Amino acid sequence: MGPDTPLPLPSGFSNTEDFVESILNFTTSSWLLQTLCGGVHILDFYTRSPDLYSTILPESWRDWFQSREIMDILDLLMREDLTQFSHDSQGQQSSWRDGPSPPDELLQYIREVRKHLLAREFPPRGSGLKSQKAAISRHIAMGMKVKKVHEVDNFARYIDRLTSEVAASGKKPITHLVDFGSGQNYLGRALAAVPYSKHIIAVESKLHNIEGAKNMDVLAKLVPKTKIMRNKKEYRKMTGKGKQRKKGEESTPPEHSEERTPSNPPGEIVSACEDGECLPVPTPLSPTNGIAQHVGLTESQSAQDVADKSTNTTTLQIYTEGHGSVQYVEHIIKDGDLTPVIDQVLDSSGVPSDAIKPTFTTIEEPANLEVVPKTRDVNAMVISLHSCGNLVHHGLRSLLLNPHISAVAMVGCCYNLVTERLGPPTYKLPTLRPNHPRLVATSNAFDPNGFPMSEKLANYPLPHQPLASSNKNSKNDDSEHEQPKGIRLNITARMMAVQAPYNWGREDSELFFTRHFYRALLQRIFLDRGIVSAPVDAAGMVGGAVSANGHTSHVKWTPPNGRGPGLSSDGTSTPLTIGTLRKFAYSDFVSYVRAAIGKLTSPNSFCEIDPEFIREKMDGLTDEDIRHYEADYAERKKELSVMWSLMAFSAGVVESVIVTDRWLWLKAQEEVEHAWVEPVFEYKYSPRNLVVVGIKK
Repeated sequence: MGPDTPLPLPSGFSNTEDFVESILNFTTSSWLLQTLCGGVHILDFYTRSPDLYSTILPESWRDWFQSREIMDILDLLMREDLTQFSHDSQGQQSSWRDGPSPPDELLQYIREVRKHLLAREFPPRGSGLKSQKAAISRHIAMGMKVKKVHEVDNFARYIDRLTSEVAASGKKPITHLVDFGSGQNYLGRALAAVPYSKHIIAVESKLHNIEGAKNMDVLAKLVPKTKIMRNKKEYRKMTGKGKQRKKGEESTPPEHSEERTPSNPPGEIVSACEDGECLPVPTPLSPTNGIAQHVGLTESQSAQDVADKSTNTTTLQIYTEGHGSVQYVEHIIKDGDLTPVIDQVLDSSGVPSDAIKPTFTTIEEPANLEVVPKTRDVNAMVISLHSCGNLVHHGLRSLLLNPHISAVAMVGCCYNLVTERLGPPTYKLPTLRPNHPRLVATSNAFDPNGFPMSEKLANYPLPHQPLASSNKNSKNDDSEHEQPKGIRLNITARMMAVQAPYNWGREDSELFFTRHFYRALLQRIFLDRGIVSAPVDAAGMVGGAVSANGHTSHVKWTPPNGRGPGLSSDGTSTPLTIGTLRKFAYSDFVSYVRAAIGKLTSPNSFCEIDPEFIREKMDGLTDEDIRHYEADYAERKKELSVMWSLMAFSAGVVESVIVTDRWLWLKAQEEVEHAWVEPVFEYKYSPRNLVVVGIKK
């Protein structure tokens, strides 16, 4: 069961053990990789002294980059055949694209990074599978973009094939698919409809997503539209749309009134139509043929509410085509324990009466109840299509926490939302960006559900690193003789791992390079105006955490207005987040600066720095001043573009480490018989295309 090798190995490896050892060694020993993946933040690019570009990259690299277009550099990093770079019999280096060849050190680094990137080709080479045209019916694909159609179509086909292989292997057949974070239920809808007719348990925490999914079921004509009978007079009074009464006129009660319940608003009856007559009907409480059920929790509920009742609503809907079902369950996934969700399926009659909302749906009696699996025979597989952050970790752990879960198949994304398990290292890497509140906060999470999952990575021995300057006089000097261990990926490294550099073209590259340039240059303006501080180490030295040879280089820095290293209206260190701006803001730098300042100083700003403080500091900044900044730094825009390209290219190793860690965790569990990773989408449509699969014994 599964592919020939449990990991999609790069061409230079023939077995997983060699690959795992090689990638962990490269991750912990390469100073440049650690610097580009976690030690560089784009906001520091024009605020450090000495500058990042000259301190990180060797002079020979910088000279070569200067003579090349950015698209040539991207081609070299990711697409060019490196075997062409060789020396002739006289020892002369060959040329490349009408110019000198790249420096040998640069070529060697590119080879090392490429060597440790998991294979992403789809269909996987040697699998015997062929790329197929999307086969989702138009009404099922409603609301999906091209990317989503590709993902849902291929993943549904993959899950169908995987469940068939489980059954063919002699194991108990999969009866239900538990979709973690089902959202609008695009995947579940495709799997429950023909030709797959699977039984889905759609688990979602946001009620508005659940409501949207149920509406999509109706629009796709998979469930009948709810028929509603209203007392028009009462309804108009309730909504304020009735005729206004004259002064002194008394209202008269309606001749007919209905019994009102919390789930049956005044003047409204949910009903189904039989033989042309509309009659009130109850919502069924047992799984049936073609059911769609969603379980979740409203955002307004407190932590105690979550602890008391982690499943809030259960909704059943009948699909009118095929023999599949979707059971919507509103639920907050906290640790991978799906017992509350499975209990809903095992004994639907035990659902609390206040959890049933009859207004959610109206259904008809199914014709073939025998096709629905008996509730006590639940044997489920947990699936997800791009689960954010730790949700993949919870899904994998559900394999051990729930006896009714026998398999998992999950595609992850949003590595920046993964928490950190180990905390900051004893020996601080000299490449970590210092004095950054978000970096410090995330590294101190110590979340047992965070990265790394596997004990292999948690206990991997690290090479000795020099202590940071702040620790040299620490009372814990004995730790200098201890062997550091545990692989850590900070939030900057994980955020870079969600980039898709192999999809970058000329136009879109220029667009986001310009956006990064604007944001980095705005940070320089903020620094000069006294809104933010320069990145400094604990000794108050600018740029003390980055150097090309691994040693710190210091430049004394005097904060503007005598403030400390972090600046805000109260003198504290505070992150300054701008977020997304409207499209017109990126037309030129003046527009960008004005839009950003307007957003930060607006009454509804979410910035933690006092808007009045920002307005005061930016007062007097003219458009001409802004244009001068752009002109002064224009030649350095390419430097930022080159650095960002190197960072995104190198971060492919970070994603390989994260995915490998999840596979290693599955492989180490005694209950798991098979575990593997393989691509399930085309990278050009969906860069996060690796599924992690585990099958219980």
